[in-house]
Amino acid sequence: MTVESSKPSPAEPADDYLERRTLRRGSAGWLLLTGLGVAYVVSGDFSGWNYGLAEGGFGGLGIAMALMGVMYACMVFSLAELSSVLPTAGGGYGFARRALGPWGGFLTGTAILIEYILAPAAISIFIGDYVASLGLFGLTSGWPVYLACFVIFIGIHLWGVGEALRFSFVVTGIAVAALLVFAVGAFMDFDASKLNDIPVEADAFGANSWLPMGLLGIWAAFPFGMWFFLGVEGVPLAAEETKDPARTLPRAIRWSMAILVALALLTFFASAGARGADAIQDAGNPLVEALQPDGEATGLSRVINYAGLAGLVASFFSLIYAGSRQLFALSRAGYLPRFLSLTSSRKAPYLGLLVPGAIGFGLAAATGDGARMLNVAVFGATISYALMSLSHIVLRRREPGLERPYRTPGGVLTSSVALVLACAALVATFLVDVTAALIALGVYAVAIAYFGSYSRKHLVARAPEEEFAALAAAEAELTRD
Repeated sequence: MTVESSKPSPAEPADDYLERRTLRRGSAGWLLLTGLGVAYVVSGDFSGWNYGLAEGGFGGLGIAMALMGVMYACMVFSLAELSSVLPTAGGGYGFARRALGPWGGFLTGTAILIEYILAPAAISIFIGDYVASLGLFGLTSGWPVYLACFVIFIGIHLWGVGEALRFSFVVTGIAVAALLVFAVGAFMDFDASKLNDIPVEADAFGANSWLPMGLLGIWAAFPFGMWFFLGVEGVPLAAEETKDPARTLPRAIRWSMAILVALALLTFFASAGARGADAIQDAGNPLVEALQPDGEATGLSRVINYAGLAGLVASFFSLIYAGSRQLFALSRAGYLPRFLSLTSSRKAPYLGLLVPGAIGFGLAAATGDGARMLNVAVFGATISYALMSLSHIVLRRREPGLERPYRTPGGVLTSSVALVLACAALVATFLVDVTAALIALGVYAVAIAYFGSYSRKHLVARAPEEEFAALAAAEAELTRD
């Protein structure tokens, strides 16, 4: 592998390359970043997770949620350490680049991009469904709603990162407050006997009232257990726009995860206990369904219905941000076409926002299949989780003396647990949607062909992630001498 200098064109002097590819530094403190971490995920509390009840029942999904919670907790503690060492916009790609080389970095970054481009496209479809069901503005679900989502919210991102994160924080606060109000209302009708009311499949191995689909149902429910936490790993992508990232990022990651665990437990138990697991397992809006035992809308259910829209907007908005920063970092380093990393006068990666937005809108308008796109996103996510966890293990072993302002509790044992569970979750995606997994593999194959044939020979040595890797290589060479 050869790493070139940036090879700017005559119209772009060498010392101008990074100047035209800089983000607005110091725009976010730990509180805004904590809100960002929750925003990535909060829509998953309002819908999607309940389909795991059809795969594993209450007990199966409960165990899957617990195991996936452990996976995310172990992973985010590992990412907290890595982000304090390498505080760049590359996030997981940057960590893998340092630990696993350019191929490892590219494979990780591509997996993250699959997640962060497909997930907003899927959520725009769900927003359209909510708009139609609520009768807002006289609109029905379809391409005009999807287009409005991308145009309005990408426009806010183009305005500036500080404004974007504050907007996300406010909308996320509304969604979280609604979840707490929902839990209070639902627990007033809580009945433990409703938790395990899904009929038992008699021929399933290990089946009982708590595991109606048997032991295999636990594994099949893994992708749905992830929905309570999917996306929180995107917090390090804000590293270059953060105040004191070595301290701020670990703090924000830990607080985000703590809040998400609390919301997951409240949502899961309150929903199933109020109406019954069987009644909500196929509901498009399980929280509203849980508050309407007779099928009649109540004042509280209407409030939660509108709040669900706020949750979707928060996740859509924040995932647009994450995808743009991952694309920006990969492009700046030459892994993807370099023009995608150009920034505007307000230091926003405008092509990194517009190009994924156009792709996402096209997919949403052409397919209308949000569930399939989310399954593709989950497949990409699990690959990136495994590679990021492996990166932590490799760096701990290879560079034990590396300065680490924050150290992961448990060290490599913690990241090893995350690695094993991420691999199990990756295999579980084939149990849920083989087609989605094959689509993700197809996208991966095209990306690998591009990297192998072209971009790996044209990397930009002055990009921060490449400089970190070059410094590590030089230090290793001096140590050997």
